[in-house]
Amino acid sequence: MKIAVIGAGYVGLVSGICYAELGHTVVCVDKDPYKIATLQSGGIPIYEPGLEELSRRGVSGGRLRYTHDLREAVRGADLVVIAVGTPPLPSGEADLSYIEGAAAEIADALDGYAIVAVKSTVPVGTNERVRDLIRARTDVPFDSVSLPEFLREGSAVRDTLEPDRVVIGADSPAAAERVAELHRPLTNHVMVTDIRSAEMLKYASNAFLATKISFINEIANICEKVGADVTQVAAGMGLDRRIGPSFLGAGIGYGGSCFPKDTRALIQIAGHVEYEFKLLRSVVEVNRDQRMRIPSKLETIFGGDLRGKTIAVWGLAFKPNTDDVRESPAHEIIRHLTDRGVQVRAYDPVAMNSFRSHYGDGDVVWCDSALEAARGADALCLLTEWEAFARVDLHELQDTLRRPILIDGRNVFKEADLAGTAFIYYSIGRPSLNQGVREEMPSLLY
Repeated sequence: MKIAVIGAGYVGLVSGICYAELGHTVVCVDKDPYKIATLQSGGIPIYEPGLEELSRRGVSGGRLRYTHDLREAVRGADLVVIAVGTPPLPSGEADLSYIEGAAAEIADALDGYAIVAVKSTVPVGTNERVRDLIRARTDVPFDSVSLPEFLREGSAVRDTLEPDRVVIGADSPAAAERVAELHRPLTNHVMVTDIRSAEMLKYASNAFLATKISFINEIANICEKVGADVTQVAAGMGLDRRIGPSFLGAGIGYGGSCFPKDTRALIQIAGHVEYEFKLLRSVVEVNRDQRMRIPSKLETIFGGDLRGKTIAVWGLAFKPNTDDVRESPAHEIIRHLTDRGVQVRAYDPVAMNSFRSHYGDGDVVWCDSALEAARGADALCLLTEWEAFARVDLHELQDTLRRPILIDGRNVFKEADLAGTAFIYYSIGRPSLNQGVREEMPSLLY
């Protein structure tokens, strides 16, 4: 099959490269000249494990190309995949201007029958809108399908090549079967629905996962007050097959390009049909408040006055194995600290440049290693659960810090890890460890 993928962002790039890996002929299109130049030179503009190797293999095998020429890519294509961005507007609604622009260009470029699939996350009814826009500009026959993506950044290649399910929304049985045939080598779980149900399914899935995260964080906050351990609570909950263990890791909340955007968009979708999604509004509120648990713990430790303190921050990406810093809790946490006169020393194994480009330099010292960030700091806050942080020598870290205070926002460390150290340790939803040392805290802090 000849496939044109419009938009070489996270979804489009991973999808296009993986289609080429399956043996199809793929052209990925993007208007960003830097991005296309990077791809044509063998690089990858995002950090995603395994993606660069697959890209090079596809290019060297003649199955994969990158271009800024949409018309050339669409001509003769059997399948045209729209994977452009749908960033949130100030209202929380999805901005569909890139979708509409792509639809218009596709209409002008079609020279024979093709299936046009929308893979971008879009409000219910968008696929019909795309279909009508194309029909208004061309008499060339085509079919429209919804092809929502369910990728997790950091494991997107595996999620594409080994998906839990593939959902296809279509009005044409023939088009649905053609797209299903494309994906059957990946999974036996190919589900065909009507178009609007496929659009809603994507939002509903992300909203439910976000709800699990906010729920376990609320449980964690109660656990702290009653002396329970949320990790044990979550483990027991996860053994119930009705609940499952995934997305029950307590911490400082979700971020990234999907959950924040999609939860707000679904609230807006509900509002447009005069329905108030009270549960999802609470999910968003809980997530917003949860990241402030880190500054709150620091203020408690230092008697409410953070001015003049030096705080190390480990982790800037919203999750490990990605350089994506969109909606990362680190943004608000660092801004909150610097606004209160804190000197922040920050480090992330992958996302340093990406975070700086979003944040600006401000009052932050950008460090080249985890230990450099910790050097001379009054406390260390771990915000992203990179594996490298879990492997750190805690005795060396203790000697590097000015004061042995560790706030673990992702519950990376266990009690056994801290044995033999003098750390004053705080986590999320677990009893504070090293209680004996904490009794000496005033002499350490003032």
